[in-house]
Amino acid sequence: MSEHCDRQAAHHNMAEGSTDDKGQVSGQDELLKARMSQIKHKIAIISGKGGVGKSTVTANLAIALAQRNYQVGVLDADIHGPCIPKMLGMRGEHITVGPPGAFPAVGRFGIRVVSMDFLLPEDGAPVIWRGPLKMAAIRQFLSEFVWGKLDFLLVDLPPGTGDEPLSIVQLIPEMDGTIIVTIPSEASQIVVKKAATFARELRVPIIGMIENMSGFVCPNCGAQVEIFKKGGGAKIATELGVPFLGSIPLDPRICQASDEGASFMLKDPDSPAAKAFRSIVDTIEHSVR
Repeated sequence: MSEHCDRQAAHHNMAEGSTDDKGQVSGQDELLKARMSQIKHKIAIISGKGGVGKSTVTANLAIALAQRNYQVGVLDADIHGPCIPKMLGMRGEHITVGPPGAFPAVGRFGIRVVSMDFLLPEDGAPVIWRGPLKMAAIRQFLSEFVWGKLDFLLVDLPPGTGDEPLSIVQLIPEMDGTIIVTIPSEASQIVVKKAATFARELRVPIIGMIENMSGFVCPNCGAQVEIFKKGGGAKIATELGVPFLGSIPLDPRICQASDEGASFMLKDPDSPAAKAFRSIVDTIEHSVR
């Protein structure tokens, strides 16, 4: 292959990867174990439903960790709706290929990212794949990419408990656990129980729960309005017997920074939301020691 992957060819190769025979899959799994053995902590970010800001949480946790001089990688495992590159200002980046394998794109703070977004045609063509194809792609992301030595690998999963979450927890050895993202609404609390049950049935530790969009904080006057109520995350965490990692207020500057591909943690380091992310990272550091 050329130094920079041709997007359409790479996309085609991902699809063809599902036809590998058992011997090749077994070889991939051995390579996957070797790649993952170089990563100290592997954490999946999950949610029971969409619209809770899980990718936003993942991107900002990655930045907060990298600001502490950790080597951080992010696997954007949302095959159909990848958005981590956009949030980290990495759209248009290329995957490079060398003799050891493919290399993640490298963004701000040295964060290494692998995403389907880097392999799709720029015209926004959708990925129309069934489960086996998606599992084959995730296996390739984990085994054929040279992640190198990392302190943290965060895996941003699509909502629900379908193919991608199942593939990740089955393929990644010795995962530290999952972080569940929810919002204060009762509807989200009902669905988040499924995410917790999913992790427990697959015997994956639950590091804790984050309540996102926990009240709106006006950036001008500092007043707080509980648009989606407040405290639902802490309540459901208590009911489920899992740690509550913290609440992140709804701040329009987070959305703006994500749309611009900028670092919210750098632009507004003293905001309540930035402080909340740093506090959550404190807890994560303690929990994975």
